[in-house]
Amino acid sequence: MIVVAGEALIDLVPQDSAGAVPPSLPPLAPRLGGGPYNTAVALGRLGSPVAFCSRISRDAFGDALVEGLRAADVDVSYVQRGAEPTTLAVASIGPDGSAGYSFYVDGTADRLFTAPDRLPDGVRAVSFGTCSLVLEPGASAYEELMRRESARGVFTALDPNIRAGLIPDADAYRARFKSWLPSVSLLKLSEDDASWLGGTPREWLASGPGAVVITRGGKGLTVFTRDGGEWSVPGEQVDVVDTIGAGDTVNAALLHGLSLRNALSTPGLAALGADGWGEVLRLAARAAAITVSRAGAEPPHAAELA
Repeated sequence: MIVVAGEALIDLVPQDSAGAVPPSLPPLAPRLGGGPYNTAVALGRLGSPVAFCSRISRDAFGDALVEGLRAADVDVSYVQRGAEPTTLAVASIGPDGSAGYSFYVDGTADRLFTAPDRLPDGVRAVSFGTCSLVLEPGASAYEELMRRESARGVFTALDPNIRAGLIPDADAYRARFKSWLPSVSLLKLSEDDASWLGGTPREWLASGPGAVVITRGGKGLTVFTRDGGEWSVPGEQVDVVDTIGAGDTVNAALLHGLSLRNALSTPGLAALGADGWGEVLRLAARAAAITVSRAGAEPPHAAELA
């Protein structure tokens, strides 16, 4: 089983502004979201056994988030529930479909996550990322979980998915990010994330990960491996509706592809080589292309990738 740990929230996504009052303010439609949440749903839709580890509100939005997990066959046994409200992310969609966000996070349920005493027997990998590693006190609990599971030999995946508006001290966050790397097996991040963090794949590999995957939007993906390997695949060309959930879909497809090849370990990553990595990256590119071709975070089901 793969465990995904992190926040679940509601994306408020702009709709057709015709008839809006005032005209410059389009109506907003709620969509189930959050980077880790989307990753868990995508894994479930792809057919990987997956559990979600988080804290979700008991409000109506929280109930919808939990039902969304169940609908994707995600195990919710490790979901904590709280009386606090659900985090909201108001999305803005650019002309090219790129998404920006404003967050409403004060006093929300997911910030109060506490690390469970143990994860399910047979857990093969744990995935972390996004707001959950920024917002305290939950961020420290997720960090504790990451370090603990890595120390006992569990494969760990990290997607920092930088939301700069939520980070009060950029230098402190960059230092904290570097401190995580010895506990990370697979690091995935976008070109923009890499630029903001100010490092290079080779520098990060020297600190611990067995592989670093960089996403380049429609241009594709590149993997860098500890033994000096570097392989790329192009993106699949589609009409982009919006990019919400694209990186999360890549996370899920990478983990799913590695799991199918019994490569959820540092030796497993090293053994993939050009052919194995090419197959995994092409799967991720194809899955992301389907997600960006429709509104909101709607990752594909396995049948759509056949």
